[in-house]
Amino acid sequence: MSGGSNEEQQQQQLPGVSSIASGSGAVSGGGRATPEMKRSEVRSLIQRYFHQLQSGCGNAHCTNANCASSGKVAPMTANEVAAKALQLFSQDAQLCEPVSSPQDVDMLSPNDSSSSSSGSGSSTSTITSTSTATTTSTKSQSQSQSASRNVVVAVLNEDPILSVPPLDLSGLEPSSGGSGPCTPTLPPVQSLEANSLIALFEQCRAGDSYDLICHAIGDVFSNVDRLSKSFIRSADSEASSGLQELLANPPEALNKEQLRTLEGEHDKDEDSTQQEQEELEEEAPATTPTTELINREAPAEIEAEPEDEDVTMAHVSGEEDSVEDPSQSSDTKVDFHGLRRVQRLLFGSQTRVVTEKLTTSVIQLADWVHYMRPDWEKVIHCLVICFDLATNTNNSVVDMDYLDRVLPKLCHAAAAMPVPAQARLARIWAAHCSDQLQALVAACQQQITLQVLLDEDAVRENERIISVTKVLKIVFYANILASELEHPSCRVPLDDRIDMAASSSSAGGAIEDDLFVYSSLLQPHMPKFAEDQLEKALQISAIDCRRPLIPLEEFYNEALSENIQMHHDYLSYKALAMESEMGSGHTFSFMLYAFILTPATKVDALYYDSRMRMYSERYSSMINNFGHDGQDGMPRPDLKLTVRRDQLINDALIGLELVAMSNPKDLKKQLVVEFVGEQGIDEGGVSKEFFQLIVEEIFNPAFGMFVQQDETNNMWFNATPFENGAQFTLIGIIIGLAIYNNVILAVNFPMVVYRKLMGYCGTFADLADWSPTLHKSLQSLLDYQGQDMEEVFDQTFRISYSNVFGEMVEHELVPNGKDLLVGQHNKQLFVNLYSDFLLNTNIQQQFNAFRKGFEMVTDESPLKLLFRPEDIEMLVCGSREFDFVELEHSTEYEGGYTEETKIIQDFWSIVHAMPIESKRKLLEFTTGSARVPVGGLKCLRLLITRHGPDSDRLPTSHTCFNVLLLPEYSSREKLEERLLKAINYSKGFGML
Repeated sequence: MSGGSNEEQQQQQLPGVSSIASGSGAVSGGGRATPEMKRSEVRSLIQRYFHQLQSGCGNAHCTNANCASSGKVAPMTANEVAAKALQLFSQDAQLCEPVSSPQDVDMLSPNDSSSSSSGSGSSTSTITSTSTATTTSTKSQSQSQSASRNVVVAVLNEDPILSVPPLDLSGLEPSSGGSGPCTPTLPPVQSLEANSLIALFEQCRAGDSYDLICHAIGDVFSNVDRLSKSFIRSADSEASSGLQELLANPPEALNKEQLRTLEGEHDKDEDSTQQEQEELEEEAPATTPTTELINREAPAEIEAEPEDEDVTMAHVSGEEDSVEDPSQSSDTKVDFHGLRRVQRLLFGSQTRVVTEKLTTSVIQLADWVHYMRPDWEKVIHCLVICFDLATNTNNSVVDMDYLDRVLPKLCHAAAAMPVPAQARLARIWAAHCSDQLQALVAACQQQITLQVLLDEDAVRENERIISVTKVLKIVFYANILASELEHPSCRVPLDDRIDMAASSSSAGGAIEDDLFVYSSLLQPHMPKFAEDQLEKALQISAIDCRRPLIPLEEFYNEALSENIQMHHDYLSYKALAMESEMGSGHTFSFMLYAFILTPATKVDALYYDSRMRMYSERYSSMINNFGHDGQDGMPRPDLKLTVRRDQLINDALIGLELVAMSNPKDLKKQLVVEFVGEQGIDEGGVSKEFFQLIVEEIFNPAFGMFVQQDETNNMWFNATPFENGAQFTLIGIIIGLAIYNNVILAVNFPMVVYRKLMGYCGTFADLADWSPTLHKSLQSLLDYQGQDMEEVFDQTFRISYSNVFGEMVEHELVPNGKDLLVGQHNKQLFVNLYSDFLLNTNIQQQFNAFRKGFEMVTDESPLKLLFRPEDIEMLVCGSREFDFVELEHSTEYEGGYTEETKIIQDFWSIVHAMPIESKRKLLEFTTGSARVPVGGLKCLRLLITRHGPDSDRLPTSHTCFNVLLLPEYSSREKLEERLLKAINYSKGFGML
């Protein structure tokens, strides 16, 4: 039977062999192991492969190349046999049926030690101990050789506390076996620590043979149980000082109690020490001084994992009755200092045989984790070690080889972990590896970009890209945790929003009763399947992070975003929605990992979502209207507004009010605007001018709904408006419609408005953008440490502010605030209450109505899933960068014009020489908006077409399609004169 790796084709399907039933002869292929297969069955299959490679099936005429009976299996160590068995299992390779019943081969037992049966004398093979025919004479020969060749090596004294003295490391040359092709195995290595590994490496380098260290690395780094006991940091400083004292003595002077002290087991008495030593000698009689040194660091309290049951995170702490959630802990026992010393030594020596062994062992461990799903706390310890080795690189050939081969496998294993384990890993990285996060992000981005370039058409199906993206999400939240966060979170819980809405509706005052039947509080803010479970497990939010350790823009992957084919990914997102309703969900969508997508790509996703909803509403209207042609009162397939230029506000608000009161779902239809008395047909351009004109009037301070802040020129809600709450709701609808119809507005809101639209409240940090002067004053108050604060500032809990009429209004932040002075004990409370009043309480009713209108349009869109507040500001207002060189490079030509045409060259020469205001007018003339879209001017797709020969006609445009009609003028001067006149006198629409 021929088999192949199925890992790229099916992410979660466990590979296996074709048949488990007993029978004679080789088993032919056809069956595959499933995720439902019990771990005991998987274990049994891998053990059979192990025994087949090691002892064969007993058939003298066997032709299976992967069976020892065929004579085609090369000599291998026990670890190599185990790795080969796992590989054959994953490939569904041919499996022979033994002629006689094989011995039980517990190669997957977490307790990997050689044990002998006193009753029969037959030995049981393990993953580190192979049944070999080593005779007594061979052992004697080996012992005599080791006695005659003792090598003494001094370790480099990098750290006086952690360095070890000269060690008497007896040579452990692999002895020649008595018979058979198998290589005799060295004693198993149960754990490693930095000093012992460095000492062993120095000995191997002195002897110019790296067999011993390769054996140790292979034993430990390929086994979760053993690596989880390795590189354990010392418990306390007392142990470190005792270690330093003991290391001053030569090795032969150390007694058993001193050796136990080196292990950190101070509490064990002599009897228990002697008993454990006898058990150790009974289990591993071939132990030598080298393996004693290496195995010394194994913690006694680490228990073996259960055999046939998946281990949950409840067992992470080792205590079943512990009430502490392990996923909330950032503690780890990893000795990062020692681990990085080892990394610098191994990779800096450029010893390829050692690094190759390390690479293959880590790959074997990662594969085992992915398929077997062991104790996740042990896996986390192993992954922290392996990822740290991968990120502490010097960009050498050896480093990069390890990184390129190991990182995808590690990501594959980490992506398979449950959410609590991923949260635990994120907390460890944030607390202990914050200095390595930048390198890990760069390494992950490099892997993703490489895979994209190798196969641009299969980005969404590439398992390596998917697994690295999932790990990058863990790094993303580790970066948030390692940054400065707002405590407590400024996110407003849903219950508090309901209470605020209730208080707003009952407050009376200027805000009148709500006219609309829509309640945004009852609408789902995000589909259940799209909720970020990792964010919930960590109990944080990226919006709470004001200054991330690594800029969030560095998580964008340009290559992935450009080749993702967002329309296909959006379909995957919708498929996930249907799968979640049926209780499944195996489809992958990058929309759930929006941190890796550029804003321009996320805008494409929002565009596809809006168009799909528009088409859905249009289709529903057509079905409802079928058979009712010509009847009045039937719903339209679009949202049509007919407005007069001189009554723009009244006509628009009345029209939207009728729609919002009768059927709010009609707001999700495609907007069509018609100006009374004008012939323009709205294909997008008329709507753009409508939004531009209505925004200019609504945000005019004379209208009374918003006030302009002199310091920042930002618009803010009028605390004492002339209009009722319904007017603010309608303005919110207009902002939502602009986003829904992909129109950019000339709106200048402070960032806190977009944070509040995302469900967060304003805090003191938001005052920096709202009023820099006030923020600076309050910050100086917080920074003052003198005990005479009451006399210096003379500030009470009564504040004053100016209303829309320029009058000073006083407000007490607490009852009797005029009598309470601000001092060192309450200054933070004063700042928090002051900020909350200005940004939240004082405009609560107005903003709640505004947000309600906004969510009437956007409640079902993936807006909050894809965008951060900064992105939404760019989505509403456009980019602030006017790069007309980008526009020139992205422009296309028709009608005989090319980049080399003289008039085109003159055109761009004139444009680049224009002042910024004229450039804005040109942009508005050609596209209908003076704002730059998300992603820059290169996303505009401007088209310049020839509009006849030289004439006195002005240039014209189709703003719906970003088309500039340009006659071929006879001179540069005439082109400039005609173009400037066109862009300075362009209002209204007409038919050409």
